Amino acid sequence: GSDLDLVFLHDNQDRYGQTTGQKPIANDVFYTRLAQRIIHTLNTRTPSGILYEIDTRLRPNGNAGLLVSSLAAFVKYQASSAWIWEHQALLRARPIAGDPKVRSQFRAIRFQTLSPKQDAAYLRSEVQQMRDKMRKQLDRSSVDTFDLKQGIGGIADIEFIVQYQVLRCAYYHPNLLDWTDTIRWLETLAQHDMVSNEQAAVLADSYRMLRSAKHRLALQNKPGFVPNEQFQQERSQVQKIWQAIFDL
Repeated sequence: GSDLDLVFLHDNQDRYGQTTGQKPIANDVFYTRLAQRIIHTLNTRTPSGILYEIDTRLRPNGNAGLLVSSLAAFVKYQASSAWIWEHQALLRARPIAGDPKVRSQFRAIRFQTLSPKQDAAYLRSEVQQMRDKMRKQLDRSSVDTFDLKQGIGGIADIEFIVQYQVLRCAYYHPNLLDWTDTIRWLETLAQHDMVSNEQAAVLADSYRMLRSAKHRLALQNKPGFVPNEQFQQERSQVQKIWQAIFDL
């Protein structure tokens, strides 16, 4: 399976504010304890296993940062300190719970962060370097097996291709940011002629097939590897598209 990446945000601007219960505590302490309680609940082991493996490292400054950030701090971090790979993660982020006003503010921050015009050459270089680094560290393919997620031509390659194109094109076609998933990004990119219909179809079909295979293995509590002879055509097609975009 995969981790559930969570980022906790609040809109309280009173640095010295306290809760109003019988035993008042600082707001920041309350937010942190609430987030810890949510994580504990989602991590609880049941007879059927753990509901979710929670990962909170996508918060500003990663493990070195606060578990819960204010919206103001989040905006500042995204504007001045975030790496391209963090913007790739923000592309996929969506509010799932909390006050409607805060959720709306987050959507606005996401759009504000991801819609400016990009230096395409710099963006391409950063995305390629991060993918190369990930592949070296995480790809567990061997002579006999293929890593569905991290292998060459696999799930992560497709996601990086699409995320690069969305970041590159969002300035010109803001409706790309209406979505947070790979398939609808591909459909929208093709509608705007940012990728060809053929490329979009190849990437979408390959993505569905590889994800489906990985999900089936996960349901059997098996790692995401298949015999190396599987999905050869799909992997080759994805690799050709990758090379056309990144190996200039």
